[in-house]
Amino acid sequence: MPTGPLMIDIVGTSLSSEEIKILQSPSIGGVILFSRNYQSFSQIVELVKEIKAIKSPSLIVATDHEGGRVQRFKDPFTLIPSMNILGKIYQNDRKKSIKIARKIGWLIAAEIRSIGIDLAFSPVVDLDLGLSTIIGDRSIHSNHKVVSEIATELVSGMKSAGMSSTAKHFPTHAGAKNDSHKETAIDERSFHELANDIYPYSFLINSGIESIMVGHVIFPKIDNVPASLSYKWIKKLRNELKFKGAIITDDLSMAGARLNRDNPSSLVQKAIDVGCDMVIFCNAKNKINKIIEDLSGYVSFDSQPRLDKIRGKKDFIFKKLKESRIYKNNKREVLNLDSSY
Repeated sequence: MPTGPLMIDIVGTSLSSEEIKILQSPSIGGVILFSRNYQSFSQIVELVKEIKAIKSPSLIVATDHEGGRVQRFKDPFTLIPSMNILGKIYQNDRKKSIKIARKIGWLIAAEIRSIGIDLAFSPVVDLDLGLSTIIGDRSIHSNHKVVSEIATELVSGMKSAGMSSTAKHFPTHAGAKNDSHKETAIDERSFHELANDIYPYSFLINSGIESIMVGHVIFPKIDNVPASLSYKWIKKLRNELKFKGAIITDDLSMAGARLNRDNPSSLVQKAIDVGCDMVIFCNAKNKINKIIEDLSGYVSFDSQPRLDKIRGKKDFIFKKLKESRIYKNNKREVLNLDSSY
C-alpha cells in the first residue's frame, strides 16, 4: 500500500477505536506526536508500536524535537538546550560549536529512534532577525552562514543515528512579526531581499537533506498566498534550489494557512496540488473524516520514493543505548553546556 499524503495528530496517550479506523485510511500516511501523547517511556513505546502496526508499510511517525521550548518528550529523554546556544558558542569557539551540534543531532535521533519514531521536525534554520517571537531562541544565529554550518552538523549527527531531518520553516518565518499559528503572517521582502534567509536551505540541499517543511508566511511581492499553498514557492524549491526530497507542510490547521473561508479539504488539496508530498493537519477531530472522504483515497506515486527516504533507518534499544560509551559521552557534553553563553 502506498504512503498517503496526510499526516494527522491523535488525542491522547493511546489510540481509540475511532482513531485506528481513521489511520487505516489510504489517505493517511503519518502521525505527528505532541506532549499530550506522552505519559511515560513505556507508554510512548507501546503507542508508537500500536501506530506502526496499523498498516504496511507502516505510518511515518514524527515529532517536533528541537530542544528548548519545543521538545515534546521529557524524562528520561535528554533535555536539549535551545539551539541559539550553538550560535553563541560559535562566536567564541567555532570548532566546539560544530562538535556539539553533531553530538546534539546524534543524541536527539538516537533517543527518539529508540521508541520507533521515524522523523524529527528539526532543525529550525530561520535566521534570528529579532522580529519573530515564535522563532526567538529556536534560531541558531542571525548570520546565514553560521546557521548553515551548524545546521549541517545537526543533520549529520541525526543521520549517523539513522534519522532524517527536516529543515524549517521554508522560505523563512524570521521576517514576519505575527505568529502564523494564531494569525496571518506577512513578510514584505522581495525574493532578492530573502537571499540570506534562503541560503541555509540551498546549503543543506547540497548536503543531502531529505525533507523540508514549508511554512505559512505570505510574501506579497512573490505570491499572495501562504508559502505552503504557493506553486511559485514550491517551484522555486524544486526548480531553482534543485530539492529532490520530501516537501512537508507545517500544520494547515494554523490560522496563518487559512485563505478567506477555505474549508479544510480545500486547503489540503491546494497543498497537494502545488506539489507538497505530505500535508500536516491537526486539531481536526470533527473534520478529519470529511477531509479523508474528499481525498477519495488519493496518493501520489511520485511522492513515494521521497517519503520512503524519511523513514527511520536504525533501531536502538533504549536500555542498551544508555549503556553505550558514545551515548554517555554525548549526553554528558550536552548537559554540561554552560548556560551563561
